[in-house]
Amino acid sequence: MNNERKIFDILLEFADKDDCIRAVAMEGSRINKNAPIDIFQDYDITFFVNDMEKYKINDDWLNILGKMVIMQKPDEMPLFPPEEWIGKCKKLTYLMIFEDGNKIDLKIMLISEMELYFKLFADSLCKIIFDKDNLCPLIPEPSDIDFHVKKPSEEFMDNCSNEFWWVSTYVTKGIYRNELLYVMDHLNIIRKQLLIMISWKVGIETSFSVSVGKSYKYLDKYVSNETWEAVLKTYDCNTIDFAWDSLILCCNLFQETEKYVSKELCYKRPEYNKNVIKYIEQYFPENKKGKIKIV
Repeated sequence: MNNERKIFDILLEFADKDDCIRAVAMEGSRINKNAPIDIFQDYDITFFVNDMEKYKINDDWLNILGKMVIMQKPDEMPLFPPEEWIGKCKKLTYLMIFEDGNKIDLKIMLISEMELYFKLFADSLCKIIFDKDNLCPLIPEPSDIDFHVKKPSEEFMDNCSNEFWWVSTYVTKGIYRNELLYVMDHLNIIRKQLLIMISWKVGIETSFSVSVGKSYKYLDKYVSNETWEAVLKTYDCNTIDFAWDSLILCCNLFQETEKYVSKELCYKRPEYNKNVIKYIEQYFPENKKGKIKIV
């Protein structure tokens, strides 16, 4: 595994020798003092250049970084839908994993479009690490503030509740029909709303000063063991019986959390739960009825 200093030296030496590269920015967890350090941290790098065409001829110039295991160029793949930058600025992206274990996500953009970079791509975890012409704007010290849990509006919270209870009827339908893959897909949708609601509870308890991470990966650091274990149990849905239990657990946990969040934020609590629980319970097997408590 190459150490961080060596990777930086390689990148900056290459940037220094290549006249097309005028500046280099770094983003992501490696400049986030609150992110745990481990061997899987990416190097998120952006080269600002005055000519992009030379990099399109072939990919041999990337060999300076090491021997690759695999590379992906999402900007050139029909598998991925066009991103918001289409029509606004040009970008080349190289996602690379190397045999020494390092992963480098490299973007190439025109120096003339640096302003668009800061509008479309940059966030509070951004640092200029190389600037040949002193063209880069002064930016604040990197922090994860842009990723902190945000206080929801009352309308947004209502939307979250509406989506949860609306899609719970689809979960119920799928379980009743014994369509397990359909059930899992829609359980993922209501679980997302559950995780959003739990993250708001975390936000309230921390004065909205922390990040729960991408895909809620740090959530376990901020919730009780009981809540964390309950969340994990909602993923146990590989049989119809387990799917009923997962739905029931999601519904109970969502209600408890929503009640807390509504009270603490002084919002009117949505009441979708009352009618929906009565509606879906008529399709429950006898041994599952009554297990969702309206709170």
